[in-house]
Amino acid sequence: MHKCHRTKIFAFGALFVGVFLSLTLSASAHFLLNLNVRISHVEHSGDGLRVYLRTPMPYLVADKVGELEGNALPVAAPFTTNAMSESQLVHFVDLQAVMSDPNGLGQFAEDGLHLLVDNHRLRGTVEAVRLHRVGNEPGFATLAEAQQAVDTETALTPPLFVGDTIVDLVLHYDTDGPVQSYSIANVLDPGLPDQDQTANLILDYASGTPQIFRSRGLMTEPLVVQQEGYGGFLSFVWEGIRHILEGLDHVLFVVCLVVGAQTLRALLLRATGFTVGHSVTLSLGFFGFVPSGAWFVPAVETGIALSIIFAAVAAFMSFKDSARSEVTMVLLTTLIGLLHGLGFSFVLHKILQVTSPNIWQSLLAFNLGVELGQVAIILALWPALIMCRRVNSSLWMSIRVGLAGGCAAIACFWTFQRVAEVYSTLA
Repeated sequence: MHKCHRTKIFAFGALFVGVFLSLTLSASAHFLLNLNVRISHVEHSGDGLRVYLRTPMPYLVADKVGELEGNALPVAAPFTTNAMSESQLVHFVDLQAVMSDPNGLGQFAEDGLHLLVDNHRLRGTVEAVRLHRVGNEPGFATLAEAQQAVDTETALTPPLFVGDTIVDLVLHYDTDGPVQSYSIANVLDPGLPDQDQTANLILDYASGTPQIFRSRGLMTEPLVVQQEGYGGFLSFVWEGIRHILEGLDHVLFVVCLVVGAQTLRALLLRATGFTVGHSVTLSLGFFGFVPSGAWFVPAVETGIALSIIFAAVAAFMSFKDSARSEVTMVLLTTLIGLLHGLGFSFVLHKILQVTSPNIWQSLLAFNLGVELGQVAIILALWPALIMCRRVNSSLWMSIRVGLAGGCAAIACFWTFQRVAEVYSTLA
């Protein structure tokens, strides 16, 4: 290979590595957020709509903290106190203030929740508020569980961090009659780290079969809920697409599959094997047929990083040996798919519970979304590589080597990180 080609490859790989490593940096912020899932059950009754909402407490109060000036503590947000601990500002729930005004947090939620019928915003009435410590909260996956949760008082003792607190509440909205469709949005902007990754789950009970809708982020854009249609199904399809496209490790593996395939037939066979593998373990992992130890998740993530290295090495070998057994590669890709499916199941567990209604429909929709995201990556990369091959075979080879090398370098970095996490859980 000519020197100029090697220079191009190394430069391309370095750029690729730099971009993706920059995306792995995490942000720090004012409040620690130990849970980023919000669940809403919308019950239809003769006198209106009743919303059972579960939300982490930081979403209600984080934007109400005063500014930090010099050595003085900022004015605490309502229903909280704050203190300095090891040069860090920490926030605690003021249990006495909550007891004095039990519906106050519920009013913050009502102010932020915009429920519109016929483009007219309804104002809600706070009927109940309950606080729970993360890890000790009652179930909230079904309407029956939500109703029981807001009737259950959990004994809370200080100190209780705001980031470790869940708020369950009930809002009632009067309507003139049955509601066929409505939109729901949340205008609160708490300024939390990774708040754009907030998982919002809305379950509507207008008919005998609950409809499930998913939305990612703060949900400032109204989500339309109708009694008929495929909105709930499509929301989980979209969640699957977003997960694979935003999950860099899965993207890099598919990239290696594409650059390592010599023919379209070989690519389709490998992609099919990957699909079969991860479809199996997505369901098995979601329903809990896997080890529950703290080491398991980081171990799987480590395995996924190693699978990217393997796929990159296999791609390098295919550059020299195009006669490699395709059956062997399909079998190996299927086995690797089993590993990635467990990774998909970890994400699905955060946004859906086993006891949720229409569970198989949601699983199917999420898995379909993953497949569509995978197809999108292939369609974006494979035609471009074929075009480069027809124009300049040397450029085609340089791009493939650069992509495989960049993927391998990033995966090596992740492997070291994730092995350390596994070790920390076992130590």
